Amino acid sequence: MSLFNRQLIQTELQKIWGYQDFRYPQAEIIDSFLTGKDVLIVMPTGGGKSICFQLPALLQTGLTLIVSPLVALMENQVNQLQQKNLPAALIHSELSREQKKQTLQAITRQKLRLVYLSPETLLSPSIWEIISQPQIKINGLVLDEAHCLVQWGTTFRPAYTRLGIVRPSLLKHKPPGTKMAIAAFTATADPLTQKTITQQLQLDRPEVFLINPYRANLNLQVKTIWTPRGRKQQVLKFIGARKNQAGLVYVRSRRDSEELTQWLRSIGYAVQAYHAGLPTQARRTIEQDWLTGKIQFTVCTSAFGMGIDKSDVRWIVHFHAPELLSEYMQEVGRGGRDGKPADALTLISEPTGWFNPEDKQRSQFFTQKLEKQYLQAKQLIKQIPSQGEINAIARQFSGGDLALSLLYSEGLVRWQDPFTYQKQSTSLKLNRSDLQQQAWQKQRHAFLQTKQCRWQFLLAAFGFSSEAKGFSCGHCDNCLRV
Repeated sequence: MSLFNRQLIQTELQKIWGYQDFRYPQAEIIDSFLTGKDVLIVMPTGGGKSICFQLPALLQTGLTLIVSPLVALMENQVNQLQQKNLPAALIHSELSREQKKQTLQAITRQKLRLVYLSPETLLSPSIWEIISQPQIKINGLVLDEAHCLVQWGTTFRPAYTRLGIVRPSLLKHKPPGTKMAIAAFTATADPLTQKTITQQLQLDRPEVFLINPYRANLNLQVKTIWTPRGRKQQVLKFIGARKNQAGLVYVRSRRDSEELTQWLRSIGYAVQAYHAGLPTQARRTIEQDWLTGKIQFTVCTSAFGMGIDKSDVRWIVHFHAPELLSEYMQEVGRGGRDGKPADALTLISEPTGWFNPEDKQRSQFFTQKLEKQYLQAKQLIKQIPSQGEINAIARQFSGGDLALSLLYSEGLVRWQDPFTYQKQSTSLKLNRSDLQQQAWQKQRHAFLQTKQCRWQFLLAAFGFSSEAKGFSCGHCDNCLRV
């Protein structure tokens, strides 16, 4: 970055956000984005990632599209930008028709610099019709929480797998020589996830920024539970020792969230269940009640946390261990963002599953669900035309868009553009994603059972091999046990 550019950008940083200087690698990421390079950034939560794409977007003429998984995440960032009178907006399904109309008109008139939207909204015909117009200048695409592409693309949000075709499809409509950079941000991505993100987004020789995820103030603990009753007793003991301290209890399903909340209420806790099945307003109310301290904690699924900024979370409990280690890192990372100590406890069934079979049964349920999806995909590829419209397949076959997404991840179909597919092969060998899922499950199991320093294990698992050598945090349960 030239001295002039650095001074200009630093002046804007100070003027808009009040910061005197950048934290590494903010300036380097901004430089890459401004020069049109693709970037992949793995940066722990609280590292200041939003400035890395908001500032270059504001410095350029034209539009930057930020693809974000949750409305709460979009609202949080857009509200902050709009309070500073900056040209940013969001589009999602919960907006009124008039609000959407105003935002679309602002895009058409090129009055905005940042527009936040979900993958599904980006790929809706009404949005696509506008952003694909030749005169609408688009500088770049930003995928926030990029790990969702890997975790959700073949499970329940298939639009994620079509994001890689967005840039080449848009460029067909733009003037020759148009550049459009892609930046993918995530707090956690192991080497396999990084590779998948790079491939599926069709990143072109991306500059990769990997920031060490170690948090010296985050104390990790895994405890073996021998009975279902014992699991509940451990939660009560842990929370009881942390009265009036903000925390979160994570469970694996909506039903688990409701049932555990009901039990905690029956013994006097003022607590709310939070999951994606709740009405939007109910979720917003729970978020605000937790943020303002009206409730000490919530019993939630993985739907809770992204985009909700609370610095003084002192504890995280995984009542059930998450399926993936990247999910675990995302969720425990919500503790201690103010730099003060925070405790993260994960409860697991005893190894045999004889006395406490609930974890084994839960894991089998999710495995069987995945197998069912593979079976549907195998059936679908026999029935669909060699090419056609994705939405037509989704209407004709239950779960058709999800099955197509799975077939895409296996290389059996390709996207011609965001709305049409073409078969690639008649082979029915669906196993690559299954093997990937098995590898992640094996890694997660190894972490839960390891006797080594837990942070050392995580550093190695997320690609920081040299940092992991001989590392000992001194404050996880295994280090304290030595």
